[in-house]
Amino acid sequence: MDFWPGCGWAQLERDERGWLRPGDDWLRLFLARPELALVDESCASERALHKALLEAPTRPVTAERLARLQDADARENYAVFLRFRDALLSAGTLQSFYIGLFRRGAIDTPPLFVDLLVQAMLRGLLDGTDDAFEARAAELLFRPQRITVQDGRVLAADRDAIDLLHETAGLGEIGRLLRRGQVQPRALDVEVLTADNAARYWAGEVTGRHHVLLDLTQELTQDVGHGLQFRLQNARSGLPALARVLERWVAHLLGVQVTVAPVQRIDDAQWRWHVGLDAEATALLNDLYEDRPVDDERRRRLVSLFRLEFADAAEMHADVAGRPVYLGLASNAEGVLRLKPQNLLLNLPLARSS
Repeated sequence: MDFWPGCGWAQLERDERGWLRPGDDWLRLFLARPELALVDESCASERALHKALLEAPTRPVTAERLARLQDADARENYAVFLRFRDALLSAGTLQSFYIGLFRRGAIDTPPLFVDLLVQAMLRGLLDGTDDAFEARAAELLFRPQRITVQDGRVLAADRDAIDLLHETAGLGEIGRLLRRGQVQPRALDVEVLTADNAARYWAGEVTGRHHVLLDLTQELTQDVGHGLQFRLQNARSGLPALARVLERWVAHLLGVQVTVAPVQRIDDAQWRWHVGLDAEATALLNDLYEDRPVDDERRRRLVSLFRLEFADAAEMHADVAGRPVYLGLASNAEGVLRLKPQNLLLNLPLARSS
């Protein structure tokens, strides 16, 4: 399936590990983005620089040449892109750059660029898949989601796509103008991904792939152990698909084999290690682990728990070898879920540096 064509995966070269090397064609995609694309007000120096970089995207650009750009925002945008480009080329692959970025601790790359890197890497990991649930679940790793509950179902909607639909009713600028004029256009139906519409999802026919909702339904039943118990409600839940994506992510970037599965509860007297897949889940699991009180409102934000197990216990820290790692996924107070895939790279109890 040819999905996410905008991430430029087809323009990237693969090395012997399957890691992705950036080339001129992939770098040109950034020059076409709104942040760098020419506009009517672009000055002659900006137009000349844009043309030069299109011809040779790795061309050195001096500070003096950047200073000739009249628009301050344009100067800043080009400076950010060039800094990112040079660091990426120095790293050699998207994967090396991504891992190094977070291990250094000083993040000087815009979140947008980080998300584009993650999308391209995931596109490579999922190449050849025919599982629409995996593709949609993988979007959680680079696109924020709005979590809503409808008729007892927990649904993930792409934040940017659903916000735009609410603003325009799917009618673009016309819909926006209608709403400004207090004319309510016809509501646009948004579908939940199912086995029945998966084929149309691949074809981009379900109102655009980012507009498809992913069912993440689990039901809170009662407090057990550390106060959490879930029961998987829906055979079409996207949680198993997300678990498979996380397995591939860890294997590809860390070189260790793990299994990940949604779990009903944390009922483990020897709970030793956990990783929040986002900031909210990290704080929540930390509080539960330390037996600090957690109110019902925060508990309700917990979308899912997962149990991660290493295939080889020797890959783990000796003091936790053989024990499971619990993962948590939660939305914030505004109902937005921002999964941070780098958390798995930084916080798993590895016996070695990868």
